[in-house]
Amino acid sequence: MPDAPAAPKRSLVEAIVASTIGTTIEWYDFFLYGTAAALVFPALFFPKYDAFTGQILSFSTFTIGFLARPIGGVVFGYLGDRIGRKSTLVMTLLLMGISTLLIGFLPTYAEVGIAAPILLTLLRFLQGLGVGGEWGGAVLMAVEHGHKGRRGFYASWPQAGVPLGLLASTGVMALCQASLSPEDFHSWGWRVPFYLSGALVVVGLLIRIRIMESPLFTALQNDNQLADAPIRETLRRHWREILLAAGVRLTENSCFYLFAIATIWTRRRTYMAGCWFMIFFAWPFYAMLETRQTEWIILATVLGLAGGHAVLYSIQAAMIPELFGTRVRCTGASIGYQLGSPIAGGLAPLIATVLIREFPGQYWPLAVYIILISFISLACVHRLAETSHLDLDDSSRSP
Repeated sequence: MPDAPAAPKRSLVEAIVASTIGTTIEWYDFFLYGTAAALVFPALFFPKYDAFTGQILSFSTFTIGFLARPIGGVVFGYLGDRIGRKSTLVMTLLLMGISTLLIGFLPTYAEVGIAAPILLTLLRFLQGLGVGGEWGGAVLMAVEHGHKGRRGFYASWPQAGVPLGLLASTGVMALCQASLSPEDFHSWGWRVPFYLSGALVVVGLLIRIRIMESPLFTALQNDNQLADAPIRETLRRHWREILLAAGVRLTENSCFYLFAIATIWTRRRTYMAGCWFMIFFAWPFYAMLETRQTEWIILATVLGLAGGHAVLYSIQAAMIPELFGTRVRCTGASIGYQLGSPIAGGLAPLIATVLIREFPGQYWPLAVYIILISFISLACVHRLAETSHLDLDDSSRSP
C-alpha cells in the first residue's frame, strides 16, 4: 500500500477544529445529565425514596451512560473502520443531541409515575452510546490528519472538549439556577440547558459536514484494504492492547469524576508521571478539601484537574490510537478507551457516596481508593509498548 499523503494544512486545521467543537458539544450533553442528576433528578424522578436512596438511584442512571459507552465504542468503532470516521462522527453527534434534547421534554414521576425514570434511563443509555462512539472518531480525525508529525499535539485538542463541555454545562445550569426562584428552577428551569443542546447540535453538524475524511482511511478505502470484520480482527490481534488501554484509563477517569463532582517525554513516561502524581496527591487533595476554606478547595481542584488529570488525559488521545493499525484503529481505540469507563467513571460517584456515608467525616477511604486505582493504571501503562516513534502509515502494521 502506498504511503498516504499528509493532509493539507487547511484540512488539518478544519479536522482539529471540527473534532474539538463537536467533542465539546457531546460532553456538554453528557455532563449536563450529571449536574441534573445531583441537583433535581432525585426529587423529580425518584420522589418515593429518602434523600440518600434517591441520590443513589439518580447516580445509578448516571452510571447507565458509562455502561453503554463500551457498547457505543464497539458499534461506532466498527462503523468508523467500515464506512469512515467522518460519517460516524455525524451519527454520534445526532444521537447524543437528540437524546439530550428529549430529556428536556420528559414528564416527571408525578405526571406519569414509574414510566418517567424508565424513560430517563433509556435516554441516558442512548447518551452513553453516542459518547462511546464519539471519542474514537474525534481523536482519529486529528491523529490521522496529522500523522506525519506532531500528532500527539494535534490529538490533544479534541481532549479539550471534556473540560470545555464540563465548564459549559455547569455554567449554563448555574446561570439558570441563579436567575430563577428555587420553585421555577425545579419546575421548568432545569430543562432550559437541555433545550439549548438542540441549537448546539445544529452548529456542530454544520461544522462536521465540511471536513474531509481522514487521509489514512481514504488510502485504505481506495486500495480496497478495509477490514471486513474489524471487531473480530481487533479482538484476535489486539486483545492485550485493549485490556491494557482500559486499565490505563482507570486512574484518569475515576479521579476526574471524583475531583470534578507532545511533550519532550515519551508517552509512557509522561503517563507514568501522571499516575505517580495522583498517588502522592490523593491524600493532600482531600486534606485541602477538609479545611472547608474556599482558597484551599480551589487550589485542590486546579492541581487535581489541571495537573495530574490533564497530563493523563492529553496523552491518551495519541497513545491509545497508536496501539492499532489503520484497518482496525477506530474499533481498537474505541473499545480500549471505553472499556474502562463503566469501572472507573461510572462507579466513582457511587463508590464515593457510599464511602462518605460509611465513614462520615473521614476522607482517607477516598484517598486510598484513588491510590489503588492509580497503581492499577501504572502497572498497565508499564506493560504497554512505547508508540510515539511509530509511523501510523506503516503498512506492515496491518495484515
